[in-house]
Amino acid sequence: MVSVGIDVSKEKSTVCILKPYGEIVCSPFEVPHAEKALDSLAETLRRLDGEIRIVMEATGIYHLPVLTFLKEQGFFVAVINPFAMKKYAKDHSIRGAKTDKLDSSMIANYGIDKWYKLQDYEEDEAVYSELKLLGRRYRYYMELHVKALQELTHILDYVMPGLKGKFASWNEANGKDKLSDFVEVFWHFDVIT
Repeated sequence: MVSVGIDVSKEKSTVCILKPYGEIVCSPFEVPHAEKALDSLAETLRRLDGEIRIVMEATGIYHLPVLTFLKEQGFFVAVINPFAMKKYAKDHSIRGAKTDKLDSSMIANYGIDKWYKLQDYEEDEAVYSELKLLGRRYRYYMELHVKALQELTHILDYVMPGLKGKFASWNEANGKDKLSDFVEVFWHFDVIT
């Protein structure tokens, strides 16, 4: 029974390897998110005796490269909801300190304590996560588009009063905005009377 706790950051992860009763197999160490470093981590994990379960906290998109790599290597990987991990840390931490090394140790302890409840990550969830991310990005860019269009309309109302009324702005057939197309083509048009 070996629990591998991985605290994932943007460009690196901190890994701690524990056995039951707090036996430290490997003190927390950093692993950059580079192929060579991840290969080395996989080799280290393969040399361990006993059943290995890797536990990491969901971190938006930062955990996806490490998760994908470890799943491709055939490891059991459990991805834990950050809220559940925060509650566990609150209940099991004496000090309020928070570092990557302490977090990886806490995640490894979570793996030991919840060993039989851990669920191996399934790929469908990865597709769902990616779709969620794409949905967020789409909404963000649509917000930017609407804000830019509102700003354009405001400027045109100031510079060319009444121009907006000449266009049925959004064309459902091709998804184009006629007012934006007009300004793009006739950007040099200056109305000064």
